[in-house]
Amino acid sequence: METKTYTILDAIKHLRENSPKRSFVQSFDVAVNISNIDLKKPENKISKEIILPHARSKKMRVCIISDNIKNLSVDGAEVTVLGKSAVTDFESNKNAAKKFSATYDFFIAEAALMPLVGKVLGRHLGPRGKMPKLLPPGRNPENFVKEAESSVRLRIKDSPVIHCVVGDEKMSDEQINENIEKVVDEVKKALPGKSQIKNVYLKLTMGMALKLGVR
Repeated sequence: METKTYTILDAIKHLRENSPKRSFVQSFDVAVNISNIDLKKPENKISKEIILPHARSKKMRVCIISDNIKNLSVDGAEVTVLGKSAVTDFESNKNAAKKFSATYDFFIAEAALMPLVGKVLGRHLGPRGKMPKLLPPGRNPENFVKEAESSVRLRIKDSPVIHCVVGDEKMSDEQINENIEKVVDEVKKALPGKSQIKNVYLKLTMGMALKLGVR
């Protein structure tokens, strides 16, 4: 980990130019370290979903749990629709439920099925931060999926650091920059006090971490 401080755009450029090429599209990951926060107090354990200005180029895998939607096609996403009976089947197969929970990037469920989803899949989805977004009655599911593609969750649970994905190698430097600025701004809003961001680091999936000059 380098000690030099970079602007966001300089860090993105440095990582692109100095990280070994991989056989897959790497993500840009941010780590926001927090200071002066007592995590023994429940009110300081943040869990907040935000919509980034730019979605990742990766095709997202989305599972919709609904008895009212039979199939759905959304550009840029791989969408699977499951009904109540399919979820119920996981009750007797915990290994299948665990594997299923790891398969998708996002889950969306209609209100009537949320209790069942929580009962059957909650133990697998909760720790991954993948509990389903609630699909409001009458809401266009296609638009809801598109929002999910651009969303990330900011979480502070047991350690004072927030990790999240802010882009990937196929996105432009400017898009990644705007996503990082959005994350930092939303973290500041979510924290109980001022000047609690200790430092911010940016890295590629398999690369070094660079310190950003933002607080």
